[in-house]
Amino acid sequence: MDVEVISKEIIKPSTPTPKHLQIYKFSFTDQVSPSFYIPLIYFYNLNDHKLGNNIISGDLKKSLSKVLTHYYPLAGCLNDDYVDCNDKGVLFLEAKVKCNLSQIIGEPNPRKLNKFLPDHVKNFILAIQVNFFDCGNIAIGACVSHKIADASTFITFIKNWAAAASVGGGGGDDSVKVCPELLSATLFPPRDVGESCRVSLPAEKNIVCKSFVFRGSMIAALKEKYAGRIHPTRVEALSAFIWSRFAASTEIKIGPERVSMLVHAVNLRKRMDPPQPDDSFGNISGPTATIISEDIGEECYGLVKMFRDAIGKINKDYAKKLQEGVFEHFGLLGSINDDGFDRREVVNFYYTSLCRFPLYEADFGWGKPIWVAWGGWPYRNIAVLMDTKCGNGIEAWIHLKEEDMVKFEADKEFLSYVSPTSCTQRMY
Repeated sequence: MDVEVISKEIIKPSTPTPKHLQIYKFSFTDQVSPSFYIPLIYFYNLNDHKLGNNIISGDLKKSLSKVLTHYYPLAGCLNDDYVDCNDKGVLFLEAKVKCNLSQIIGEPNPRKLNKFLPDHVKNFILAIQVNFFDCGNIAIGACVSHKIADASTFITFIKNWAAAASVGGGGGDDSVKVCPELLSATLFPPRDVGESCRVSLPAEKNIVCKSFVFRGSMIAALKEKYAGRIHPTRVEALSAFIWSRFAASTEIKIGPERVSMLVHAVNLRKRMDPPQPDDSFGNISGPTATIISEDIGEECYGLVKMFRDAIGKINKDYAKKLQEGVFEHFGLLGSINDDGFDRREVVNFYYTSLCRFPLYEADFGWGKPIWVAWGGWPYRNIAVLMDTKCGNGIEAWIHLKEEDMVKFEADKEFLSYVSPTSCTQRMY
């Protein structure tokens, strides 16, 4: 597969950002968020459309420029504790892809998928690459700095940009109300956190990211398998299953001297008092940790309950402590610093769920995407969970060390629940 970038442009907000808005302060949750990028790729089937590439590109640029007026921090420059909203702009690339879309979806290769994302983006907060396939179809790859935006912010932005493009013929019709709430620093006032609390994650080597699709029927089977006193959610059941098979396939021995910390990222918007709208901009999310210090067994009943209890603690009281700048309740220091814990070996595993987010509502006027893919991170022991197109299944993008992935992929119990990753199966 050959992907060739054919043009590069900087898109600025259609209306200059007023002087009184040119300093966008980080919130406390922004301050302690990592600085890597969130990568998403939206694939569209344009077989029934007769639009030329130049028209499509022009419409996308016009609507993006108009939407950036409302999302002005995305067009600025990152500083230590704030964004300089100087309208520097967003990187916008166009690329030609010498293959058909069906070849990509039929046999997805995460390493190749990264070619649909803009490269060398560290000088931009937001970067976009529009990929035109030989068959006439399109993939829009985008990445945003996690320093000022969580996944919810990013997905909502893409949905709003698409709505503006589809209604206004690319011009961003004023009838589309784009009203992000840029109040993150008011909700979570910035603090003097110090360098020790700033998250810096250097990329790791020999990390493999692979996609595994679980049909709705398989998710239902896992929920039934792990049902005990409580009935697990889709995410709880799949999280428990992924960990159990990872631990079994890599022969991780958990005990008093070697514990595991399973971390879920949780959207805080509906858990705050009062609840915040989906259009709330920023890092309005927080982690919760489940600590495992003994063998949980194949059934995972106890693990599902532990997940439920840990996530249940992410409530209005948790949010209030965040607002007060209590860092040990935001990060995982409250658990890590328990007596003796910091002297043990810790195996970390991280989950990010994008399930129930409006990934498949991003319609630029060509219909909804036929597939939304994850771009991958160069970090180990991460599972990103995303709905399949119909919403019943889940696609898990799992990041492991290369040698661990070989063992994980060979686990027969794991494979018995995984569907073939064909275009047809992906729609379940």
